Amino acid sequence: MTVTAHHPKPISREEFREISDLLLRRTGIRLAPGKETLVMGRLDKRLRQLGITSYREYIALLSQPEEPELNQAIDLLTTNETFFFREPRHFDYLREEVLREHRGNRPFRLWSAASSSGEEAYTSAMVLAESLGDRPWEVVGTDVSARVVASAQRGVYPIAAAEHIPLPLLRKYCRKGREEYTGLMAIAPELRARTTFVRANLMDNLEGLGRFDVIFLRNVMIYFGPETKIALLERLETMLQPGGHLIVSHSETLKGITSRLTMVEPSIYRSPDDVQR
Repeated sequence: MTVTAHHPKPISREEFREISDLLLRRTGIRLAPGKETLVMGRLDKRLRQLGITSYREYIALLSQPEEPELNQAIDLLTTNETFFFREPRHFDYLREEVLREHRGNRPFRLWSAASSSGEEAYTSAMVLAESLGDRPWEVVGTDVSARVVASAQRGVYPIAAAEHIPLPLLRKYCRKGREEYTGLMAIAPELRARTTFVRANLMDNLEGLGRFDVIFLRNVMIYFGPETKIALLERLETMLQPGGHLIVSHSETLKGITSRLTMVEPSIYRSPDDVQR
C-alpha cells in the first residue's frame, strides 16, 4: 500500500503578513518574516479540520467581528515552551535575596505574566512554600492562550518534566500517578491551592490583578516591538509594590527603555522603595 505524504498548504507572503498583523494587533507578538514554515506547520491541521482550502479563506474567517476562531489561532501560534526551574539563577535570587528581606504579614504576591502551561508558576510556588511556609503568599499565572491556561490549572505533567526539579522538592510537592495516570505526576494540592491561573492578554489593562512583589516576564519581550515593550513596561511598573522586582529572561534587557526600575543584576530589576502612585 502506498502512503501519500501530506504537505501543508502553501502560504503567500501577503497572507503571512495579514496573519502576522492580526496576531500583532491582538497580542503584541510580532512574527518576523522567515516564520512562514512555522505558521503553516501550526495552522495546517486546523484548516483541514474546518474544511478550509486556503489561507485567504481562513483570514476572512479570522477577520469577522467577535470571531472565536481568532482565539484558536492565537493558541496555535503562540510559543509555549517552558520547563520547571528554567534559568535557575532567578529562583536562587528569589529565595536568597527577595524572600529573605520580606517582612510583615502582608501576603507575598508573585505574578508569572506569561505562565504557559504552568511550570514557572509552580516552580515559584515551591520556592515560596519552602521560604515562607504557612505565612500568607500567592502565585498568579496568566497567559493569552486558553489552552495552556487550562493545562496549568490541571497541574498534571509527564514524569519526564521532573528532570530539573530538585529531588527533595519533587518528593515534597509532586505526586506520582498510578494506574491510568502512570507516567504522569501531579502538583500537590497545597501548592495548587495558592496558585491561580487566568487567561489574560498583556496588551490589556490588568491592574485588576493587584500589585505584586515579583513579576516574572521571561521570554516574552523578544516577541514585541519597541513601542509595545515601552507600553507594557509602563503598565507593569504600576503593578509592582515599592521595592518589588521585575525579572526577565537572561536573553532580554531593558536597555534603551526609559524606566524607573534599576538593574540589580542582569535580567533582574527593582522598583524604587518610594514609588509615587
